[in-house]
Formats: sequence, structure tokens, C-alpha cells
Amino acid sequence: QGKQKKARKYAVMKRMISLRDQRINEKNRAKAQVKKKEDPSAIKEREVPQHPSCLFFQYNTQLGPPYHILVDTNFINFSIKAKLDLVQSMMDCLYAKCIPCITDCVMGEIEKLGQKYRVALRIAKDPRFERLPCMHKGTYADDCLVQRVTQHKCYIVATVDKELKRRIRKIPGVPIMYISRHRYNIERMPDDYGAPRF
Repeated sequence: QGKQKKARKYAVMKRMISLRDQRINEKNRAKAQVKKKEDPSAIKEREVPQHPSCLFFQYNTQLGPPYHILVDTNFINFSIKAKLDLVQSMMDCLYAKCIPCITDCVMGEIEKLGQKYRVALRIAKDPRFERLPCMHKGTYADDCLVQRVTQHKCYIVATVDKELKRRIRKIPGVPIMYISRHRYNIERMPDDYGAPRF
């Protein structure tokens, strides 16, 4: 009878002694970890965001005239195409005073578009527009706008971008202004405030 072959084990790790083992010299031994006190001001990673108190009613109570409207790059371009005056059309839509707000990254995006969009740049530099400074790196306006409305629920977002609209719909209490049939319309706002639906 032949000897039974023992299967060779591949990639078997040698068993190692733990660094906290008593047999290791005192100076080489790993120290036991002391539990740190939790810093109350530190950002907690696993925490459900608390809904702001302005959303306890059916609609966002922080929104009221004068409305602050965050404007996106493509919203200005489409308004020019549709021959709409931004501030006047916003007031026609909301029946109240509107302050268009433009962030540094939206301004940067318009400046990058070059000579072709100089009309949009001239509109964006209008003194009636409120300029909001950005603290982050880069000029990707979508992330900036989403972050801003997540923190402060006092804005309406004016955009035509489908992707950005989809992201903002996930944030409760932020209405979206868009262009349809050569006029501005508003989404997720009480009917008494916004332009009538067709």
C-alpha cells in the first residue's frame, strides 16, 4: 500500500506572537490603547441629520418675501435664449420682491465660457444681484449649490439642469425655479405663492 500523499498547504501564514504578549521585552511591547474622550464639537460621522424646525409644517416657513434665489449658469443662458429679464420675470412668477444670488463658482463658470457668453456675464454682474462668496476649492457650481441649500433652507434654486434638479428634489424644503413655455415656473411651493400651473 502506497503512502497517502499529504496535500501541501499554500500561502499558510506562520503564527505570530502578539505584540502585547508578556514574553516580549517591555520596551518592544505595544502599549495598551487609552480610550480618548469624545470631543463634543467634532463632526459625528454616523448621525442622522436633524430636520430644521422650519420644516415642521407642510411648507418651509423660512421662505418668505423678499425671496433669495440661487441662480445657476445655465439658467442665465436659457433666460437670454427665451428673452426673459431675470429679475422682472422672477417677480412675475412669485408676485413678490426677489433677490437673485450668484455664487463665486457660478461666476467663475460664466467667465470660463468665454466671449460667446459675454451677455450672461454682463447680466451676472448686475448690481441687483447679490454676490455670495465661496470658501471651497474649484468651480464646480452644482456641488456648491447643493451644499449651500442643505445648510441654509432660505433659498430657492433657479436651474434648468436635470441632474441638479434631481439632486435638489432629495433635499426637503427647497423649491426649484425653472423655465417652461417662455416664463418662469416654480416647483414645490404653495400655489398661493408661485406662478400658476398650466
